[in-house]
Order: sequence, then structure tokens, then C-alpha cells
Amino acid sequence: MNHRWPASSRDSLVTKMVKMPRKIMRYSPSAGKHTEHTVERVKKRRASELKWGQRRFRKVTSGYRGFPRPKPSGEKPTKRVNLIFRCTETGKAHSPAGKRARKFELVDK
Repeated sequence: MNHRWPASSRDSLVTKMVKMPRKIMRYSPSAGKHTEHTVERVKKRRASELKWGQRRFRKVTSGYRGFPRPKPSGEKPTKRVNLIFRCTETGKAHSPAGKRARKFELVDK
């Protein structure tokens, strides 16, 4: 069965612009209560060349063979925003599942 979201609800799943404060009150599992957390965006690291997927990719693309899979066409309209919430009391960090947004900005309040 091919189910399609109505256009109005599909647009509400994707946020166009998100402004989030740098400090937020949130439940901390390590402290067992609501505490103030600092919000930081996850920085993308360089991919390791020693991972199995990368080694397989290098093996398949070496020599006279071409790309092992079809090239992705175009770019997605939104990116997934990954955040880290760090508890100010315990210093422990946790990150929930990332949400999609076109633009994301951390603001001071």
C-alpha cells in the first residue's frame, strides 16, 4: 500500500528555521531531575579510512571498475541537526535523535 502524507502535515514535519537558546532546562538522567543544560551542535569529524565500509568502497572502486552504486541525484532540502545537551551539574552529555531543519541557529537569551 502506497501511503502519501497530505501536503499540510508533510510541511509541518520539516521546520524551516529553528532558533534555540544556548542554555535550556531539561531532564538529566544522571542527576535524576530537571537541570540547566548547555546546548552545542555536533561537529562533523573526518571519516576514518580504516572502517570496513570505507575499505570495501576503496576495494570496489580501485582498478578499472566504476562507481559501485548509482550516484545520489540532487541534494535534500533539509539537513538533520544533531545536538548535544550537557548537564551543568554533573557534566554528563546526552543527545536525542536529530530533527530536520532548513536553517538552525543557537541564540543567547
